Amino acid sequence: MQTLAHFGDGGPGPWILFLPVLWALLIGGGIALLRRTVWRGRHGPGRPTVEQDSPIAVLGHRFASGEIDEDEYWRRLSVLDEQFGRDGKGGAA
Repeated sequence: MQTLAHFGDGGPGPWILFLPVLWALLIGGGIALLRRTVWRGRHGPGRPTVEQDSPIAVLGHRFASGEIDEDEYWRRLSVLDEQFGRDGKGGAA
């Protein structure tokens, strides 16, 4: 019986699969690395785009750092949602 490029006849045998598997691992690793670093900053479909220096982002940073409480956050966010034309989901007046 002949297997993997005539293994019994002195061919490379199972080692013939080494380079294609190595290339597949290298390409897959490169794509995974790019997805975790370079492509991470891009927004995927369905994700809202908020600039880092936008008023909504600044408000979020102030809330996260404890400068304002939750009620103040939601009140200001509802005003910003109306001003910037967003749909105002999840806000309590």
